[in-house]
Amino acid sequence: MSLPFAVLVVLVALLAGSLYAAAEADPYKILGVTRSASQAEIKKVYKRLAKEWHPDKNKSPEAEDMFIKITKSYEILSSEEKRSTYDRYGQTDDTQPYGQYRHRHSHFDFDEAFFNFPFNKNSRDFADGKYALHFDQYVNNVVPGSFKRPYLVKITSDWCFSCIHIEPVWKEVVQEMETLGVGIGVVDVGYERRLANYLGAHRTPSILGVINGKVTFFHYAVAKELLKQFVEDLLPQRLVEKVTDKNQLEFLNSWQEINKPHVLLFDQVPAVPLLFKLTAFAYKDYLQFGYVDQGISDTADLLKQFNINTYAPTMLVFKENIDKPADIIQAKGMKKQIIDEFMSNNKFLLVPRLVNQKLFDELCPVKQFHRRRKYCVLLLTSDEESFSPGNQAFLSFASTNTREVLRFAYVYQRHQQPLYIMKSVVILERRNAAGKTLYKPVTAWNGSEEDQQALVDELERLHKDPSILNYDATLPELNNEFASMFIIRWVYSSYDYLTEVVDDILHNNWREMMPLVSLIFSALFILFGTVVIQAFSDSSEDKQTKPKGKDGLKAENGSPGGASRPPKKSFVEVTELTDITYTSNLVRLRPGHMNVVLVLTHASKNILLSKFAKEVYSFTGSVTLHFSFLNMDKHSEWMHSLLEYAQEALRHDAHDDHQAANRRADYTGYVMALNGHKKYLCLFRPVYTGEDADAKSSEDESGSYRSRSVSTLQIHHKLDRLGLWMERLMEGTLPRYYVPAWPGLDKITPGK
Repeated sequence: MSLPFAVLVVLVALLAGSLYAAAEADPYKILGVTRSASQAEIKKVYKRLAKEWHPDKNKSPEAEDMFIKITKSYEILSSEEKRSTYDRYGQTDDTQPYGQYRHRHSHFDFDEAFFNFPFNKNSRDFADGKYALHFDQYVNNVVPGSFKRPYLVKITSDWCFSCIHIEPVWKEVVQEMETLGVGIGVVDVGYERRLANYLGAHRTPSILGVINGKVTFFHYAVAKELLKQFVEDLLPQRLVEKVTDKNQLEFLNSWQEINKPHVLLFDQVPAVPLLFKLTAFAYKDYLQFGYVDQGISDTADLLKQFNINTYAPTMLVFKENIDKPADIIQAKGMKKQIIDEFMSNNKFLLVPRLVNQKLFDELCPVKQFHRRRKYCVLLLTSDEESFSPGNQAFLSFASTNTREVLRFAYVYQRHQQPLYIMKSVVILERRNAAGKTLYKPVTAWNGSEEDQQALVDELERLHKDPSILNYDATLPELNNEFASMFIIRWVYSSYDYLTEVVDDILHNNWREMMPLVSLIFSALFILFGTVVIQAFSDSSEDKQTKPKGKDGLKAENGSPGGASRPPKKSFVEVTELTDITYTSNLVRLRPGHMNVVLVLTHASKNILLSKFAKEVYSFTGSVTLHFSFLNMDKHSEWMHSLLEYAQEALRHDAHDDHQAANRRADYTGYVMALNGHKKYLCLFRPVYTGEDADAKSSEDESGSYRSRSVSTLQIHHKLDRLGLWMERLMEGTLPRYYVPAWPGLDKITPGK
């Protein structure tokens, strides 16, 4: 009796264990919902529990297991098929014990791992070799391809226990995503450590997405629904517009502004299908996408207007005619291949506008072979209202075309100046990528029957004899009319990047955030250090500039204007321009440097130099400015020769011929900014203060003129506005007078 009793005890224990395991794995009990709960209720409860038990926020030991159970339960109950199977049989086909389904494992079951999960990668049930990525393949194929479709990449290794446990879910997700057009990749750290480091993946397993060349990591438990949602979240948010009866005219009428056909998908599900979003991303450069939810009352007029069958998804393409679709496709369970073919056949309007070089290259490709040549019939027109009838007539004419070798397009000539050499309607053929084009003007187009008949005749002649294209031209690259939209795209990209940064911070992904954090702190440190250094520098310079100089060349700044940078010295260094310093201070002056030269005489030297030093002191901090003076008593001939190129400036201020003659004779107080490298000068004319009663001009025995305190321009007022002139010099707003070459030494009279 003891043996049957022992068997009975074992059976009871096994039954109790199975009942306990079943109760523990009941998704309804885990989520705390009834069997009659709606999808909205289940989703609401799932979000609350997932937030509460997320391992990154809940530090209790059982948080990870509980989070996996919650996720798996939601995966079952959110799918009507799996939920129905569970309600009937108490399990689903892919059900496995929750306790053994981990994203990060601290241990693993030896028996199960040894017998059911061999480590030899070649004998795995789901081979990753088909999707293996190498560094060059990622850079050359995946990154460029990510601008047309997202990529889902798994980081794994041979001896990764957790990688083995996520394999069934990964296999199921890959099979579904690949049919939708998502790219798949697998990086084995053991063989591609360089690529893993490049992606920023520092642990296995990791799953990441690549879109538009940007890498985004998956942070949640590895469950099918969460991975699908991750792929959907990778896509830009504004790919597909929700269209109703209220905005359908606005949506369809924008074809002329954005120069694209419009695609409308009619379906009964409230959310935009992932396949349609992926299609919109792949063809975003060619088509504008909209989605119509057939299940709401706001779309009833649309369904009636286009006679939509509500039992199957329907896709319509609209081009120039918004009342009638240019193409239509309707089928249950649309396949990606069918949709791609449908989109490729409707990428352009009947008569698109050439808005950039890329569109020109696609519509009018360069001739490669005789049998593959393409001819473009191009209308050069305007967007003014008076051109509208002719433009409409050209569209009507193009809509009747059935020849594959002919493409019709138009261009707004004021936006595309490279095509100014052509007139009205032309037929052209591009011969090479350098821009060589053969063309023939057809007619001055206004849309009349005569114009249309003339175009028909020319196209018939072209069909028989391509040599009628007897004009040739080299066209430069077309302007990008949508370049101003770059700012809008930049704002959207910045928003997406900030969203990703916030998401990384919330998930404590500090290893991946370290480069950004380091950059921010480095910028703050540099900014703070610059402010501190500047504060100490300003205080020390203030102390240095307190003592006043006794010499006229060491005077403080007396000008009202500011300077480009604080002065480095407490004095102004002024050298005399002589035949010895002439070459170094002018002829061979370094590029970007200027010499500010004061013109004076023996009699006015001390007064003018003192005033000059006060006016230019605040500008001595600039390393590109040098200061000199020129003695008219020694070098009058050189001065006369140089100012021959600035006669316009000298005449500008003269009130009559007599005053002009006097000014040409007396250059005392003039200041010249000389750019030796670029060979130009800027001229400062002294302030005219009126005629003095004692003013006299005297001529010495040698014939040179001397300017004294009795001059018509009072000496101590000549440089009153020099500070303002120096500010304009630093701003670059002064007139420039160019000289063919600086006067040679023969123009400099020797000193006595």
